[in-house]
Amino acid sequence: MVKNFLLKSDKSPKNVQIKKDIINHFITTGNDTIAELSKELDLSVPTITKFIAELKDQGLIAEFGKIQTTGGRHPSVYGLNPTSAYFVGVDMSRHHLNIALMDFTGNIVEYQMGIPYTYENTTESFDLLCSHIQKFIDKTGELKKKIFNINLNISGRVNPESGYSYSSFYFSESPISETLTKRLNYNVGIDNDTRAMAYGEYMKGVSEGEQNVIFVNISWGLGIGIIIDGKPYYGKSGFSGEFGHFPIFDNEILCHCGKKGCLETEASGLAIHRTVMERISKGESTLLTEQVKDLGKLTLTDIIKATNMEDPLCIEIVEEVGYKLGRYIAGLINIFNPELVIIGGQVAETEGFIMLPIRSSIRKHSLNLVNKDTRIVTSKLKNKAGIVGACMIARSRLFNE
Repeated sequence: MVKNFLLKSDKSPKNVQIKKDIINHFITTGNDTIAELSKELDLSVPTITKFIAELKDQGLIAEFGKIQTTGGRHPSVYGLNPTSAYFVGVDMSRHHLNIALMDFTGNIVEYQMGIPYTYENTTESFDLLCSHIQKFIDKTGELKKKIFNINLNISGRVNPESGYSYSSFYFSESPISETLTKRLNYNVGIDNDTRAMAYGEYMKGVSEGEQNVIFVNISWGLGIGIIIDGKPYYGKSGFSGEFGHFPIFDNEILCHCGKKGCLETEASGLAIHRTVMERISKGESTLLTEQVKDLGKLTLTDIIKATNMEDPLCIEIVEEVGYKLGRYIAGLINIFNPELVIIGGQVAETEGFIMLPIRSSIRKHSLNLVNKDTRIVTSKLKNKAGIVGACMIARSRLFNE
């Protein structure tokens, strides 16, 4: 089932690149006429007409009727054929999987959220992951014959180019992407979960044309995804965005990275959970003692639910974390001068309880001239940002081969 994209049937690298440019134009701009494509790509109308015809024959491009003009012949409008290719995105977290199938135009056609799954760095956990992905693919029926790429989101240090993950499933000498490709018999790539969320929001979420975007993922951990000039920023080895491991605090709290005092130790879902547990142990009152019978099994989801039910203890702790976090987001704004900052991840589900202190802290700590043009918003895609981004990354890799 592993296969090359249909564009590879053309033996001329120049022709392949023109076809990719045409498809990329439709991805970013939407349906268009041959005349507009000619202007945008700086190619003659006959040249564009030739390649549009070839892409139609390959089934990748479809004609969507004619547009009305004031005089002369009405030009035809062309665009991506949604049913010509499909992509699978897998978003893996500590306790569940989200999986989606996307068509060529970027629409999610099938998805499954909250599949029970506990991540462990073991072959058994890896086997279970493969089983869940395979079951989802099998349920797509005939569409699975048109799946070209799969992307798996993984937290932590991930090198998408080499296919190695240094935080999850690092028990094999082979790249995890290579192992997954052999197991699933599809082209499989990996990427950092926060970067995928950022790309999902940029392509299909809250972005309104901004080209320079920072996505802050406040979940159990803390990370950022960076979009510069409309493209995800990876850094040298794909490790960009480790915002949570800024060495900030002199608190002697050991971070899971092995170092002490990381931003994540006091400004993350993990920090919220730890602080809530500490204060409950001191006898402070909270709805959680009524809602959760065994506090040893208290989850971040429980805390977020209690916060949104206006539990005073949870609100206080979430607001404290938001204010701390806003101070360092202000630093990011001072450095990057982004057009858009998106607050996402599980903790962002508390909406105003986290956003108000973040905004207040940003106003206090960032430079006015720098932040005045920066929109600060919550994620539009919410818990689907990861799978949308994963699918989008899987599609984008067609043009990097």
